[in-house]
Amino acid sequence: MNKMLYMEDCYLKEFDATVTSVEGSRVELDQTAFYPESGGQPADFGWLSANGAEYKVVNTIKDKGRVLHELDKPGLNPGDKVHGKIDWDRRYIFMRYHTACHVLSTIIHNTAGAEITGNQIGLDQTRVDFSLKEFDREHFNNYVIAANRLLDDARKVTLRMLPREEAFQIPALVKLRMMLPESIKIIRIVDIDGFDQQACAGTHVANTKEIGHIKVIDMKNKGADNRRAYFVLE
Repeated sequence: MNKMLYMEDCYLKEFDATVTSVEGSRVELDQTAFYPESGGQPADFGWLSANGAEYKVVNTIKDKGRVLHELDKPGLNPGDKVHGKIDWDRRYIFMRYHTACHVLSTIIHNTAGAEITGNQIGLDQTRVDFSLKEFDREHFNNYVIAANRLLDDARKVTLRMLPREEAFQIPALVKLRMMLPESIKIIRIVDIDGFDQQACAGTHVANTKEIGHIKVIDMKNKGADNRRAYFVLE
């Protein structure tokens, strides 16, 4: 299993690694800063260079706990030393959107008691799905206003790796106990200072001031209690 460097440092743009296996166009490294698509956050793209050649990383996936880098051409072999560089502009947009999702989702949950049922982060817009019986647009606008006020507070966002039992001492995480298999012994916590703590393996900014402001561009009823909001960052 490779070391996932983004788990401890979301701002790591470049790194050195060794190729541990090659499966067709997919390459595994002993460590990586590339984020694999998961949890609604798209995969990182970028480049690997070795032996005077450069390979474009066109996708990053997770397969049985491993992070695999899909390349645009063959040429790498096990044992090769590579230098990795992620497409930082792309990644940073996802970091801002992902942290904004945490803020908006927590505001909705704390205010309306809604459960967040999904999200999909994008380069141009992001959506959040939530379960809510009463879908009042004026109320939702108030959620966005509250979220933007918090973003303006410049709250620190920190990452912590906690032993499983210690993590489940955090009230907001208790409901995850039955969802996370016992094999997961260490849980990564994303902590927005004085506001929210969530278990999450995604990439995030270090301060809410980096996000900007949330602007909702569309809202939809998806049937029954299923609601969806699309937003951009300004």
